Amino acid sequence: MTAATQRFYDELAPYYHLIFRDWKQTVVRQGQALDDLVRLRKVPRPRSVLDCSCGIGTQAIGLALRGYDVHGTDLSPQAVERARREAAGFGVSVTFEVADFRALDVQVSGTFDLVISCDNALPHCLTRDDLLLATENMRAKLKSGGLLLVSIRDYDRLLHERPRATMPDVHDNGKRVVFQIWNWQTDGLTYGVDYFILRDHAGQWETFHQTMAFRALPKGELIDVLGVVGFSDIRWHTPEETGYFQPIVTASG
Repeated sequence: MTAATQRFYDELAPYYHLIFRDWKQTVVRQGQALDDLVRLRKVPRPRSVLDCSCGIGTQAIGLALRGYDVHGTDLSPQAVERARREAAGFGVSVTFEVADFRALDVQVSGTFDLVISCDNALPHCLTRDDLLLATENMRAKLKSGGLLLVSIRDYDRLLHERPRATMPDVHDNGKRVVFQIWNWQTDGLTYGVDYFILRDHAGQWETFHQTMAFRALPKGELIDVLGVVGFSDIRWHTPEETGYFQPIVTASG
C-alpha cells in the first residue's frame, strides 16, 4: 500500500455510489447478508463492530441498520467524510475516523466483537509483510473470542483465467457505464486496474478514470496468513452460501 491507494479512494469517494445500480439498496442488502453470516457462525451475536476499510460506509451503515454499534475507519479522508454524511442521511449513528488498517493497534482505541474488511480491500497489501501486518492489527482490535470477516475476489479462479477486463455494468438506461481494465504484471500476482465510470449528461459523456494496484490473494495463502498471526476456526464462505457478492473468510480471534 502506498500514498497512491489513498489518492485513488479520495478521488473515487464522490463517485463511489455510481458503481452500483442502486447504492442505497446495496447498503441494506449487504448489511443483511453480513448479519446473516455472523448468525450462521453461531457465535454470541456481536454488538460492537470495527469496519477497518469502510470507504463511504456501504457495510458500516448496513450493519448499523441491523442494530450493530459500528465504528468505521479508512485510509481515505474523503471517503470517511462522505461516510459521515451518508450515515446521517440514513438516520443511523456510526462513528468514523481516518486510519490505516496496518496501524489499527496504535490509531484506533478499544477492541471490538467483530472486525470486518470488505470489498477486496486486503489485496491492496502488495507484499506478504504488509498482509501480515494488516491481519495482525485486525486481530489486535478483536476482543477475546471475537470474529474477523473479510471479503475478497475469487482469486483462485481469477489467477487461472487472468481476465483483461470486467464486463461493463450498464445502468440508467445506458446513461452510466462502469468497467475495469486489468493489467497483469510479470510477477504473475500483482495487477493494475484502470477503473472507469462513464456518465451521459445531455449527450455529453463525463469520464472518471483512476488506476490502482492489487495483489491476487489465493484462498490458501489468506488462510495461511490468518493462521500465522493467531486466528483459529478459519472458514471460507462462497457467494452461493451467503448471498454476498464476494467470497468471505471468517476467523476467530
